[in-house]
Formats: sequence, C-alpha cells, structure tokens
Amino acid sequence: MGNNKKKKKNKKKKALIITYSILGTLLLAVALIFGTPGGRKLIYNAVGGYVSGRIDNVEAENKKPSNIFGDNENEDFVNTDPNLRKEKYVANFLIAGIEEIGGGGRTDSMMLVSVNKKDNTIKLTSIMRDCYVEIPGNSPNKLNAAYSIGGMDLLVDTVQQNFKIKIDGYATVNFNNFENIVNILGGVDIELGSEEARYLNTTNYISNPAYRNVKPGMNHLNGNQALGYSRVRKVVTLGGANNDFGRTLRQRRVLNAIFEEYKSKNLFELMSIMDQILPYIKTDLTGSEISDLLQAVVENKIFTIENNRIPAEDYYTAGRNERGSVLILDFEANIKELYRTIFLDEEVTPTPEVLIDIPN
Repeated sequence: MGNNKKKKKNKKKKALIITYSILGTLLLAVALIFGTPGGRKLIYNAVGGYVSGRIDNVEAENKKPSNIFGDNENEDFVNTDPNLRKEKYVANFLIAGIEEIGGGGRTDSMMLVSVNKKDNTIKLTSIMRDCYVEIPGNSPNKLNAAYSIGGMDLLVDTVQQNFKIKIDGYATVNFNNFENIVNILGGVDIELGSEEARYLNTTNYISNPAYRNVKPGMNHLNGNQALGYSRVRKVVTLGGANNDFGRTLRQRRVLNAIFEEYKSKNLFELMSIMDQILPYIKTDLTGSEISDLLQAVVENKIFTIENNRIPAEDYYTAGRNERGSVLILDFEANIKELYRTIFLDEEVTPTPEVLIDIPN
C-alpha cells in the first residue's frame, strides 16, 4: 500500500518536472525570439515573406534585393547615383493613387513617404500633380503626365531627377481599392468644416447618394465618403487651404486617420486586416526590403507622422500654358526645403536647377 502511494507521488513529481521543463523551454524560446535582435529578425523576415506573398508584387522577381537603409553591417554603403540624395538613416517611397480610365490611368495623388531613423518620424510630402517638370525622354509637362506616358517607372524617375532624391520603392492603390481598404479598416475619423459637409452632401464626390449625410464636425467616414472627401478641391479645408493645395491636405489627413486606426487595433485585428488589404496594394518592394522597413519602424518606434508639401510656400508661381494650369517651381529652393524636411538639414546647397520656362 505504502509502495503504491510512493509510486503515485513519484509519477506526479516526474509529470510536474516534465511539465515545468517544457514550459521553461518554451519561455526560453520566446525570450530568445522576442528578447534578442537575432530572434526578432527571424520574425521580421517571416512577416516580410508573408507580406510579399500576399501583396501584388510588380516585377519583384527581376529586382535585386537590397537593404533600403543601406546600413547592413556586412556591406559598405555606396550611393549608386551621386546626383540623387541618399542617406543611411532615411528610406523614401513614392505612393500614388491611380484613377483608372478605360484602358489607361492617371495619378490623381502622389506622395513621398520618408521613414527617418534619426528623428523617428514618418514624413508625408504631397507632390502637387500640376508641378511643371522635365520628364526624362519627353517634353516638359505636368508631373501627373509621367504615369500616363510611362507608368510608375517613369514617374519615379521623373521625381528623382527633378527633386534630386533617391526613391527606394513605390506602391500604388487605385481608387476602388482605396475605398475597400477604408471599409476593411472600419472607417476613419475626419473633421469637416460646414462648407465641406454641405459640398459633399450636394455633389457627386460621394458617389453613393445614400452616404451623402455627413455633418460639420467630427465624422466617422466609410470608404465611399473618405474617397469623396479626398478628391474635393473646390471648397476650402479646415485651416483655409483651397484648390489642389486643399485636396492634397485632405489626402494627408486621410492617411493620418488611417494610421491612427491601425494603431488602435490589437495584434489579431491587425493580422486579419492586413491579410485582406495587402492584395489591393501594388509595390516593387521585395520581401527582404519589407522586412528591413518593418524592422526599422518597430525597433525605432517610428510612430509619429509629419506632413509637408511640394512646392513649399513662396517657392512657386502659378501659371498657364498649353498644358493648362501649371505650377512653376523654384527647384533650387524647393529641393533645399525638401532636404531640410526629410534629411533634417539646416543648410544645404542642392544641385542648381534651371526653372522651366513657359512657352508664350
């Protein structure tokens, strides 16, 4: 009888030892994965690979993987084009909103997204579509003509050559997909002025008449409403911006609101949302580049957004020519301002750029 009790106690003891050993091993594994740079890198690589598999990759198989920040300890940082500004602590991405018309399309919005590891910010810089620029291999034209002529490759090249800045990748979203993305996210909070609310309720910018019910003040907009709001240009914004300047300000406000919605979700909600959203986005980023970007944002806690615009105030002239209404930029001053904003320069002398004359 006594031996049976001892045997039962020993079995229980062994079971407890095995259980605690397994738990200890699991805890150690978790600590190694989440608590060490090497372990977290495995997670970033896994997530980067997953995102790359779900997202709509554009020619990713022909693109050589690279370290987008140029800070790989095993590689010397080399700027492959000395005419384009590139720093190890900044990665720049061009984001374009595409309006598809028939078999073609045009870029209704263009934004430079700069991830800065020095001041831990994401900088959103709207680039006005009416900027009169040199388009490589073509005649001078409005910036948004570049996409119609040669797609994203030409648009990226045009932005790089005119503003002397290296772009590390791009992403595009067409308007229908933008609407779906906002709906998947559950909508966004946007504050409207009284004129904005009136205009949205009495025009077809909100394409579905059932949703023309916004009001002055804070609104929780669905995808159709948010898209309509992002495209308005004939009514002043809260803050007094008008025309295309007001439209690009609204677009930055929507992106800020989307970012705030993301931050409010828990991990499981984010995983579900991302799984649904990723197929709507086209990008030329590889899995390793996505991993590098994710690692930089998480490890440096880059969760603050700053908003900017090109052309900068006082550094352009509104004009008109055979292309219609255009903005004539003081390129040297705008490049200097762009460098100051993105690279945190105090004083910089960019490559001199001749203003493009408007033919009479």
